[in-house]
Amino acid sequence: MADDAHDPARVAFDEQALALADDVWRVARRLTRDHQAAEDLVQEAYARAFRSWRSYEPGTNMRAWLLRILHNLAIDNARRQQRAPEQLGLEADDYYLYDRLSLANAPVADVDRLVERLSPGPVLDALSQLAPTFRDVVVYVDLGDLSYQEAADVLEIPVGTVMSRLHRGRRALKKALADAAGEDAA
Repeated sequence: MADDAHDPARVAFDEQALALADDVWRVARRLTRDHQAAEDLVQEAYARAFRSWRSYEPGTNMRAWLLRILHNLAIDNARRQQRAPEQLGLEADDYYLYDRLSLANAPVADVDRLVERLSPGPVLDALSQLAPTFRDVVVYVDLGDLSYQEAADVLEIPVGTVMSRLHRGRRALKKALADAAGEDAA
């Protein structure tokens, strides 16, 4: 496959796929809620996409195709984590204070660090409590900026189902946030 690198179709595919890296990263970050895990997921998704570039049909929605790969990998990783016991290093908590202090001193211009600092809280808690079918749609449409059709393509469900799940997911989020606000006031 040495001449794949010079194949005009392959070059066009690579350019189009890499132009979508920010979108893929943003969705991976929301799916994993962890910077390192998101990096690993994006790298794995692009490796898989580049290996199977011939299966992409030119003229179709590449963003949805890439996000479908990302979504499938996230599901595979979640299943793998459920099967394997959690293994933390003996010194995992030793660096907690150091890590928190380095985040507190992060420059505001560093968007990823800012997102990491803002992520924990009632919105993320409420989002994590949603059923996966609702959470996926909310993440893709509201946080990943996908259209209803793109989300439907990624999740392989009808557009009407996306709209229904999005409505129900948003309603559940609103209720969970209202409940959390009521608890905080008490």
